[in-house]
Amino acid sequence: NKRREFSDFGDFSGNQKLSELLSFSNDERSRSRLSDVRVSPDGRHIHVLLRQPKVGLMTFDRQERPQLALNPKKLDVWLKGGHPIVDVFYLDLNRAKGAGAVAVVVYENGKAEFWKFLECKTGWHLLQTSDLCNSPRARVVSVSACSSILVWCEERPASESSPVLSSSRNKLRYCVCRRDWEVEDGAVSLGGLKIILHNNPKYTVISSGDYVHLLPYLKIKSQLCVSKFFLTWSPHHDSFTINTLCKNTPIKKLSAKESDFRRLVTDSLGYLSDVEPPEICSFSPTGCGGLLLLLSTGWLYLLQKDGIMRQVYKLAENFMLQDSHISLCMYADTVALIAGKTLHLLELNCGRELQKVALKREGLLYSNQTERGIPHLLSDTGLFMLVEKDPTGKPLGSAVFEEACKYYQQRSLSSTQLTVDILKKGGRFQAPISLASVLRNYLNSGLRRNDTEGELRALVSLEELKGSLVRGSVKEVEAVCESLVEKEVVRLLSSPELNREALLYLNSIFSIFPSQAWRAAQAALQLHYNGDGSLSSKASTDVWKTVLTPTSPAALPVFELLCQSVFHFQPSWLPRFLELSQQQQGSAVLGLSLVSSSWGLSSGRGGEGGENNVPLYKRALWVLSNLNPDGDQRQELEVELLLVSGRPNAILQALRILMGKRQWERVTQVAQQFCKQSPLLNKEIFTSLLCEVAQHRELDPYLELLWALCPEDFTVTTILNLVLKNLPSSCSASPHTPFADTHSSQLTIGHLKPLLRKVLQRETKPSQRYADILQSPSYPPPALPRQPAEQASSIFNGNVDSAPSLHAETDEQTPPANTNTQRCDAVLAAAPLGFT
Repeated sequence: NKRREFSDFGDFSGNQKLSELLSFSNDERSRSRLSDVRVSPDGRHIHVLLRQPKVGLMTFDRQERPQLALNPKKLDVWLKGGHPIVDVFYLDLNRAKGAGAVAVVVYENGKAEFWKFLECKTGWHLLQTSDLCNSPRARVVSVSACSSILVWCEERPASESSPVLSSSRNKLRYCVCRRDWEVEDGAVSLGGLKIILHNNPKYTVISSGDYVHLLPYLKIKSQLCVSKFFLTWSPHHDSFTINTLCKNTPIKKLSAKESDFRRLVTDSLGYLSDVEPPEICSFSPTGCGGLLLLLSTGWLYLLQKDGIMRQVYKLAENFMLQDSHISLCMYADTVALIAGKTLHLLELNCGRELQKVALKREGLLYSNQTERGIPHLLSDTGLFMLVEKDPTGKPLGSAVFEEACKYYQQRSLSSTQLTVDILKKGGRFQAPISLASVLRNYLNSGLRRNDTEGELRALVSLEELKGSLVRGSVKEVEAVCESLVEKEVVRLLSSPELNREALLYLNSIFSIFPSQAWRAAQAALQLHYNGDGSLSSKASTDVWKTVLTPTSPAALPVFELLCQSVFHFQPSWLPRFLELSQQQQGSAVLGLSLVSSSWGLSSGRGGEGGENNVPLYKRALWVLSNLNPDGDQRQELEVELLLVSGRPNAILQALRILMGKRQWERVTQVAQQFCKQSPLLNKEIFTSLLCEVAQHRELDPYLELLWALCPEDFTVTTILNLVLKNLPSSCSASPHTPFADTHSSQLTIGHLKPLLRKVLQRETKPSQRYADILQSPSYPPPALPRQPAEQASSIFNGNVDSAPSLHAETDEQTPPANTNTQRCDAVLAAAPLGFT
């Protein structure tokens, strides 16, 4: 890169004075003055906050039409015994209707002046002066603008009626406030004051996108540990997030309805009392909700808008942060960092240093809204922008063809000399032609950073990598391969759609580098095995969309590849991985919607009808069957996969496998767990278990648990029919043994007695469904028809369906109150009888 000057201040009003103010040296005063320079988003206005010896504000404007700028109106403020200026900033130009920039000058006493630059009237014009604070004794310490909101931190005086505050309480006399703003038709409209936070320490207010970050203003030593953490306020979500530099994830997220700082952080003080975070040396908002933080350890962090802290880059160990000038700014996916007189250009996503540029003087980085992807720099000699430079001094297209000629000539078997003209004709050498076309489009795109630059840097890195592989040792080659595999897997899984070639390429990576690919997949999905035995992932939805792509005839799909890796390296994770995948897919949650769809009651997404809608558990089972593991391990994993799927048919299949292995304790556990899922599934599970009870006595220890699972709509007739139909053939062939031995494996009424009693009591209990009709005198119910009483033993004659109803009355007279109980006991009196 090279610096290109686009203004030497000659087109700025008062350029000579501006150059004098920006004559930086290495003393502390000049550094503090450099931090007091503000550049407007369009690069046309420069404000310098003067601290000493004069206190005030000076403005320098770039004149588009110098002939109109003979006597421009300037936004200069000189203070003589008045209140100092806290800051000057610009309102969002998209929100401020009408042409021209709108600047806000905020004073320490809470007064705010709104100025607008009018090109046609040659200068700045005061729109309005307003008081931000309600109290005349309040003192503003920091201010910022977030979307259509003005946010500031002010110091409130101690109440005269309150007792003397302690030293720690005295540091919590600040509050964070807000006002809505709107600029329309040359007027500023301010909303009412609202307190976001009160009883808080002194905070620096920084806005980034739709978020406001509250950083500790200075090191405060107190029992409340207020300097060990910082807050992020989201107006949109109406919430606070508590972060500390000692942890990569937020400590806590709380509702902004709790505005008392002390109550907000009470639960976190125990954790914060034991941490010693590094200090923040410099910061810069990213504009999209995040925040760049340079710490005293030399690490540059990115605080994302979700509260996650991510390491980006580490300065050299011998670099002295406290004695150096620091400036930070982000441009698209590139971070520019000036440390002393060195400019570092860093890749944000991977933290790689793209370039290091030596500066003649210290400078200030700023962002230009018309060219957001290009670093802009202010120094005492002018305004600069960094542009691409070809190190050979030749046009990039010509350099590509000349290099390609050397490359192909070395590998050519022909004695004919290859020239650039021959290379360009015939279409035989597509690579240099394509690369030259890319470069031509890149150079014609206004020298702005885009994806092309990343591709070019990747080509250069690839050549460097080839050289390092040839020269490196075995360990170095292994480390490079590990890094390459991780980058490739992350890149492929992050692509919106995998075509046939990319999928084949991914299959080859998993085949050639199985262990490296497994670790790369863990990194790409950000898998974490939790203490409760579950898996979690912090990968984006797009990555999971690629992972869960339907089956493909070209090669093994991504999900199947990952299942194979999980089985080979962490087989116990396979059911948990399936569960996590189903959660990410959003179509396999245990509940009514899934039950109804799997039972054929709906045809929504995730059904089993169609090649591209194969359920994930079937895809995982297919992988398991092809891997052909040990029999016991395979069956255990198969059962777990079936149960994790949450689908009724799969659950019944898992039960059949467990019953086949005679694992009755596990069978009852599964039955208790899944019978609550739906009435239909409950009925199927109970029917299967009742058939098992009729065939052997191995379930006797669990009969009490099984009877509790009996469906509500089951009757005595239904139960007896199921039992009779599933009796073993040896029992049905012995009609002359009505009495069973106590040690026999034959089922008796005694075993069924608790179940039948429970069902009979439920059957004979009067229903409350028609209670209102029964109590109505206008509509008496019709009399029941008479039915002759039958012997209870006729129920056991082998034809249960022909037995009379147990509800039939034996007498026309009103039965006694305990008739139902007597009938139950009469039916169950034949306890010792066996089913023959």
